[in-house]
Amino acid sequence: MDRQMTAIVNARLQGREGLHRLSIDGEHFAVFEPQSGETEAGATEIDAGSNLVIPPFVEPHIHLDAAMTAGEPRWNKSGTLFEGIECWAERKAMLTHEDVIARAEATLKLFSRHGIQYVRTHVDITDPNLTALRALLEVRERSRDFVDLQIVAFPQEGLWSYPGACELMEEALKLGADVVGGIPHFEFTREYGVESVKWLVDLAQRHDRLIDVHCDEIDDSESRFLEVLAAEALRYDYGARVTASHTCAMGSYNNAYCSRLFRLLEKSGLRFVSLPTENLHLQGRFDGYPKRRGLTRVPELLESGLKVAFGQDSICDPWYPLGNGNLLRTLDVGLHVGHMLGMEWIENSLSLITENGAAALELEDYSLVPGHRARCVIVQGESPYEVLKWQLPVLASIRDGRVMVQRRSE
Repeated sequence: MDRQMTAIVNARLQGREGLHRLSIDGEHFAVFEPQSGETEAGATEIDAGSNLVIPPFVEPHIHLDAAMTAGEPRWNKSGTLFEGIECWAERKAMLTHEDVIARAEATLKLFSRHGIQYVRTHVDITDPNLTALRALLEVRERSRDFVDLQIVAFPQEGLWSYPGACELMEEALKLGADVVGGIPHFEFTREYGVESVKWLVDLAQRHDRLIDVHCDEIDDSESRFLEVLAAEALRYDYGARVTASHTCAMGSYNNAYCSRLFRLLEKSGLRFVSLPTENLHLQGRFDGYPKRRGLTRVPELLESGLKVAFGQDSICDPWYPLGNGNLLRTLDVGLHVGHMLGMEWIENSLSLITENGAAALELEDYSLVPGHRARCVIVQGESPYEVLKWQLPVLASIRDGRVMVQRRSE
């Protein structure tokens, strides 16, 4: 499916009444105009069938280098983050260039079928050969027609705790990684974690790169690297370019500490990514009952004016044995666990898998506006409530005026 379109008809737009016709001129949106009623689509038009048309889905956090490796060479029996890292270290030793490319491209094609056109992948650089990074750099070029791929240089085994990791990070940026990553809660000591955050923020500044840190992905209420990351971002006025991923420990912080923390977070303007399915699976493993949910304070962050996006994190890897590429499933789980099923939350929920992810990736030309690139998805439902309730496959995914995916309405 790859054909050029001149318009989308019978389209519903969030925040606007009635049906609309969205004209497309080449690769860009042209005129948006109201329709008086349903109209028959022409030969080069696509009929939205009174369904919502929204910007493409954004996957802000995935590990393509590990995708589809669950059970190789063994299963994560404890279901913990730490055993997952151990399993991955064993599988990492078996990586080849072709192996990484095959699994990553298969995963991206799965995402494309679900209307995802933007992806940020973390790639483990704690490997002297940088095998996965080199492969993903090639995948980024090979996949440009159907996805924009951002690559995070991610030190899975730590910056200070893995010999040579800082040098490998520098090399990864020279090779073309887009984003600087980190994992301070996995460093050997609190001091190592703090030093690693300061070092990576300075590195990103020097190389003009975005930042995305696996931050406090643990139930330990004493894991407080988020405050370090936010303080460094505020110090350099870099907050809009910094993403804090996971921040699970925030679910264990006491309210008095959070009150002080949120003042800093609001000043820094950090972006946040929460991974509902994975965090629910991995966290709370050391608890008796009651068991913690392991999710960050999503509604509180949103109410403070901070942008939070939901992501999948894994597709069948040592940390999470499931995953199907459908961000509506992720959104559903996140809203449930966050106690966000009030109608106001639901009506605004699609932003968690669209525009908030776009903010984290610092995307330009992203929104349904005349003059912007003609990139969008047609979802099944006349409202966010209907879309979330049924969670049906996207009817169409359109990229630069070309139809990438099209299905019949269910």
